[in-house]
Amino acid sequence: MSKFRNARRSDALRCFEIETAAYEGDEAATLKKISNRIEVYPDGFLILEELGKIVGFINCGCAHEVEMSDEEFKELVGHDPDAPNVVIMSVVVDPVHQGTGLSRVLMTEFVARMRNMGKSAIYLMCKEHHVPLYQRFGYNYLHPSTSDHGGMTWHEMSMQL
Repeated sequence: MSKFRNARRSDALRCFEIETAAYEGDEAATLKKISNRIEVYPDGFLILEELGKIVGFINCGCAHEVEMSDEEFKELVGHDPDAPNVVIMSVVVDPVHQGTGLSRVLMTEFVARMRNMGKSAIYLMCKEHHVPLYQRFGYNYLHPSTSDHGGMTWHEMSMQL
C-alpha cells in the first residue's frame, strides 16, 4: 500500500541512491543537492513509500518567474515558498518499481498537494521520450529547453492548476 509523506533529513541517502539508479550520468542530483532540497523546502519534497521503504519521490522549488534553464535554482537559489509557480527538479521511481503505475500515483498526489497549497502552475523539464507520459498526466508541451543539464536535450512542460 502506498504511503506519502514529506522528506526528512534521514531520507537523503536513500533518495540519492534512487536518483543515481534512475537517471543517466550527470543528470542525477548530487547527495548535497538532495540534502539541500530536503532542508530548504521539505513541503516540496514528496516521498512515496511501499511497505515502509522509499520507492520514489518528487522534489521542487517555487518561483515568481520561471526560468527552467536556471542551474542555480536547482540548488533553490531564488526559491520562495510563497511563490505561485512550482518547478519540479526530480520525478523518480526506483528502477525496480518502474512500470508499475507508481509514477502516476506519485504525480497525482503531488499535484493535489500543490493545488491544496494554492499554487498556480507546475513546470518541469523532461527528455523527449517522456513528453507523452507527462501529457497523459495533464502537462502541456511548451518548447525545447535552452538547458543542457547533464549534456542532454530537454523539453519544457507545464500544467495550470
